[in-house]
Amino acid sequence: MAYFHVSVMLKEILNYLDPRPGKKYIDCTLGGAGYTIALAKEVGEQGQVIAIDLDELAIKNATRLIAQQKLENIVLVNDNFKNLKAVVSEQVSPEAKFDGIVFDLGLSSAQLDDEARGFSFKGERPLDMSFGPKNERSTADIVNTYSLPELTRIFQEYGEERYAYRIAKEIVEARKKKRIASTHDLVSIIEKVTPFRYHSKIHPATRIFQALRMETNEELKVLEAVLPDAVSLLKPYGRLVVVSFHSGEDRIVKQFFKDNPEIKILTKKPLIPTAEEMVNNSRARSAKLRAAEKIG
Repeated sequence: MAYFHVSVMLKEILNYLDPRPGKKYIDCTLGGAGYTIALAKEVGEQGQVIAIDLDELAIKNATRLIAQQKLENIVLVNDNFKNLKAVVSEQVSPEAKFDGIVFDLGLSSAQLDDEARGFSFKGERPLDMSFGPKNERSTADIVNTYSLPELTRIFQEYGEERYAYRIAKEIVEARKKKRIASTHDLVSIIEKVTPFRYHSKIHPATRIFQALRMETNEELKVLEAVLPDAVSLLKPYGRLVVVSFHSGEDRIVKQFFKDNPEIKILTKKPLIPTAEEMVNNSRARSAKLRAAEKIG
């Protein structure tokens, strides 16, 4: 399938990272390669961009785009960004430091459209929300084995779902009859127990799918672990920029920036996309950008 994704807040990202010839950056969430390619063009032949993504589809797409544009200063790494320090040690050196690091924590359009996986609740797809084959957790196992309290917790915490208990209970009852194997199976259960009036705002499966994706990939846990590593890899005055799409992610970034004496916060309040960008890219609507600079 063709890989399509529009990078969120690209202009603002470049403004905070301030790429110049010879500088070195890490894009921890390659996605559609928008940030990576823009940075690579600015830093030139003497600069370098390391781009990481667990999704093999993203790596293949970026390889094609980089070849088309004849860029030779990008290193692509198929890995989880939780292994950031190990990636840098292996690709450059254990002592390497960088001028900037960026995270875009959103799901790419291509991942939502991939019918081989279950990120979207449209159609009949496998119940698989893993970012890549190296992931140890299975979405199907979470749905079919987690207890009622466990399912309720993740639906409340990660999905901020008002009917968390009701949906979790129905899932537990349904799987007694047969294993829940597809996105269609799960959506049918969710629609059965949510009030009709609730369907008119957003699809009732939206928050449940978000919660399951975050649990499958341990997204909040990984984010908490990688932020200190990112700061340790920055040069003095190096910049760290994070674009989040979930209130839990934003809270983690905000608290980390506030509590870390090694960095100076550059965004007193999170930046949000312009009205024009939100019109042109609806998936940018919940984006929040926070930036910080390592103290010299």
